[in-house]
Amino acid sequence: MNKTGKLDIHKTMSASPIAKDAGRVDLFVLVVLSALMAFASISTDTYLPAFPTISAAFQVDPGRIQLTLSSYLIGFSVGQLIWGPIGDRYGRRKPIAVGMILFMIGSGGCALSGTAEQMIGWRVIQALGACSGPVLARAMVRDLYARERSAQMLSTLMLVMGVAPLLGPLLGGQILALWSWQAIFWCLVGFGILALIGVLALPETLAASRRSAQGLAEVWINYLTLVRNPRLLGYAAAGGFYYGGAYAYIAGTPFAYIDYYHVPPQAYGLLFGLNIVGMMGANFLNSRLVMRLGSDRIFHFGAGIAALSGVMTALDARFGWGGLVGLVLPLFFFFSVSGFIVANSVAGALAAFPRNAGAASAVVGATHYGSGIFSAAALGWFADGTPWTMGWIIGVTGLGSLGAALFLVRPVRTE
Repeated sequence: MNKTGKLDIHKTMSASPIAKDAGRVDLFVLVVLSALMAFASISTDTYLPAFPTISAAFQVDPGRIQLTLSSYLIGFSVGQLIWGPIGDRYGRRKPIAVGMILFMIGSGGCALSGTAEQMIGWRVIQALGACSGPVLARAMVRDLYARERSAQMLSTLMLVMGVAPLLGPLLGGQILALWSWQAIFWCLVGFGILALIGVLALPETLAASRRSAQGLAEVWINYLTLVRNPRLLGYAAAGGFYYGGAYAYIAGTPFAYIDYYHVPPQAYGLLFGLNIVGMMGANFLNSRLVMRLGSDRIFHFGAGIAALSGVMTALDARFGWGGLVGLVLPLFFFFSVSGFIVANSVAGALAAFPRNAGAASAVVGATHYGSGIFSAAALGWFADGTPWTMGWIIGVTGLGSLGAALFLVRPVRTE
């Protein structure tokens, strides 16, 4: 550790052939960690433009295809509870490598699926592998940095990884136009191969002396201890409500934009990318302001904007104010404040558990992505052929995020 409390990653990486100069080391680590954190979005956003096409290919209703997103979120949330403690006990790098292999197997299975049910099953396998990336990448950031600095670094990572969901729908739409929906999943296999190569070149950030020796029973007892912590629960709940709305947007807009408002699949990626640009802008602001204002203050502000824009989305979806533009505008603000909510909620939750960062990250991540299971499923259950179902879900989750932030998380002074 150096004088600032930051692990000397250059010393850790001294044995690595990539560590010839500090600047290249920092850039390489930043790129690989950003790629790992992008697995949640790259696994979903890329195939969004193909939702109607896959629905027609399998001859099922849109609600069945939306279940491929729900099944993915089940695997993604449950898997984090497994990978977190494994990372605390055995280190970060090897578990991520195993997860990447599992992700590639699941992606290939999706490409070879002949029915919606087969794809739903393979999406669970894909997610169980994919989730090792984000949950352990977050823990690696916590290994390296203290609280406010970790929030800053997480925002930087999310700013860089924002390229993935920005390009995902655009690439997915182009792949669909030039080849097929199956080709989208084969491209994901290729992404997994590149990520695996990057992971194998990374150093291990968790020293053997800092690893957990807990058995399986102790792990679950530790989880119970974590979820009883009111601040961690508040951060997880506020982020969970927000993610519920975000995944309602992800699952609902392909049909709202393409089917209801007749937006071409290729143009859908542009509308989706507009929100990602907003999210990247908010992450950029957060990385610049968090050391000055504190992560909790920005976190509460973001939750307030999420609630306001969520309610406006619901009203616009119900009454059709402004048509497509009237729906896109509040969704832009709702999605953008991810840059204020996610990084600060994760950093705040992990700050109190430096020796159990993997497990704490797993609890937060499972809550965040697990909420999407219900919102994506609710879209299928209550779908009425209009954007209204998506709208009221986003409105409710926005208010829920603000409520959890206000009542469960009290601001603390910047360290």
